[in-house]
Amino acid sequence: MESAGRKPRSDATRNRERLIEAAKTVLAGGGPNASLEAVAREAEVGVGTLYRHFPTREALFQAVYRREVEQLIELANALEVQSGALEALRNWVHALVDLVETKRGLLGTLSLVPTEGSKAMYAELSGRMQEAVGRLVAHAVNTGEIRAGITAEDLLSTTYAVGYARPAGPDWKAQVLHVIDIFLEGMRAR
Repeated sequence: MESAGRKPRSDATRNRERLIEAAKTVLAGGGPNASLEAVAREAEVGVGTLYRHFPTREALFQAVYRREVEQLIELANALEVQSGALEALRNWVHALVDLVETKRGLLGTLSLVPTEGSKAMYAELSGRMQEAVGRLVAHAVNTGEIRAGITAEDLLSTTYAVGYARPAGPDWKAQVLHVIDIFLEGMRAR
């Protein structure tokens, strides 16, 4: 066990990252093979290693979700300086659809009941993500590429609604991106 003041060993950090990536792949895919044992196999670690890092399914789900949202926030920050504000927004929303795909699979597989701790984490991450995409939206409005009055909440709500309304299937992502692109085109300033 690591002491409170010590950095985790490099192999422990590497195993944790492998487990998070494996969980995203296995659990997001759902189905009968979506077990914690399958996650450990995909990460090429023992199930004991998985439980040492993530003692519960919820802890694993939270780690995957946190990493996905952190990456979206970083992407929004990087895209803020990109010329072509509408294209930057489109790139970000396409990445958000990946998160919706992951979250749909995770929720279906894990059947979680949120705890107070997880609710606080989701609220914190949601606020940070909304703030980051809000800057992208404001930039697109300020450059005249999209209509005034569009908010980050509009963009997020629409993406989530389309993502959750479409039935799962092999072309789910293509269908969602098609509808989202129509929505983004409708935001264009005339």
